[in-house]
Amino acid sequence: MKGAESPDGVSFSLVRGDPWFRVQQAIGLIPPSGLGIVRRSVVFALVTWVPLVIWAMLWRRAFPGELAEPLLQHIGIHARCLVAIPLLIISEAAADRYPRELFPYFLTSGLVHDDAKPKFHGILRSAEKMRDSWMAWGSLLGVTLFMTLAGSYESAHLHDVAWAQVESGGKVSLGFGGWWYLVVVRFMFTFLLLVWAWRLLVCSALLWRISRLDLQLVPTHPDGAGGLGFLQDIPIIFSLVVFAMSVVMASRWEHDVLYHGAQSTSFNILLTVFVAMMFVLFLSPLTFFSRGLRRLKQHSLLDYGALVGQHGRLVQRRWIFGNDIKNTALLQAPELGPVSDTVAMYKVVEDIRIILIGKRSLLAIGLPALLPMLPLWAIDIPLKELVMKLLEALI
Repeated sequence: MKGAESPDGVSFSLVRGDPWFRVQQAIGLIPPSGLGIVRRSVVFALVTWVPLVIWAMLWRRAFPGELAEPLLQHIGIHARCLVAIPLLIISEAAADRYPRELFPYFLTSGLVHDDAKPKFHGILRSAEKMRDSWMAWGSLLGVTLFMTLAGSYESAHLHDVAWAQVESGGKVSLGFGGWWYLVVVRFMFTFLLLVWAWRLLVCSALLWRISRLDLQLVPTHPDGAGGLGFLQDIPIIFSLVVFAMSVVMASRWEHDVLYHGAQSTSFNILLTVFVAMMFVLFLSPLTFFSRGLRRLKQHSLLDYGALVGQHGRLVQRRWIFGNDIKNTALLQAPELGPVSDTVAMYKVVEDIRIILIGKRSLLAIGLPALLPMLPLWAIDIPLKELVMKLLEALI
């Protein structure tokens, strides 16, 4: 299913039309119009979480006092089911909206000239084919199955299901709740993460091919990026994906701090590596346009430098040397204005950014990566003493 066409005939979504979208639409999870975000978020949360809770309650493994580490204390399990998995579905709203708003702007803004429009449309259609490839999605499914089965025997994941161990005939084995978590919950979470990894790859390939076009960049554009500043909103598509991953990590670390005596500071290196990886993964596609911006800045500094120099020499000859200037067209050009305006124009060219990454794109990835860590840091902070010190400082 294709998204609504823009006035320029450009329509692209990272979500609509892919095999995962079609399967969900076929079974009624996605309505004929819209994405069914709320419906799917609730369904997947209930399907993954409710069976765990029911089994744990029936076997008296849900609450403190029933077991050394009951299900309630395994924060990471609840975070995956009730927060991360729904967020990975909710993120599809941005993955559908932003591409359909941003990519037509390449045409409406004049960045893609008329001769390059067929090639631009071809790039979008190629990205759609990549997005909709059944072979790629089959590979995602196969990798998910492999990771789920292989990970079921890792000690880290077995600790997550210690609450689900049952003893029968002198042997200890996992009950239904444990296997449900290892096979169903982890499968769904891993699959959705890989889906987003694929969407990031599709988006990156699309931006790469567009960056190779002969874009009509404007050196004096007020966004300081030749007219490409709007692309800083691209990372917003992945903000909730980063938040979901950070929630899972933070919840696991919080469990270790609360119930296994770990110090929150012991995770600082891992957190630093995680945040750095998020920046590299989700911001690096913006650097594809750096080559064009660098070339624009180099050429424009020479061109506008020559223009400002010529304008300045005429002003000097006329008002300093008192010469009679016959050809005053350059001095009287309204688009250039006085000397101060030409200097300001040159400064705009001089300030062209060759890297599109700015505050908006940094915040779009950095904030969701760090916000879930606040409860983890708060565990080691003596809140009562902190409040008292704040009151003392104020009073």
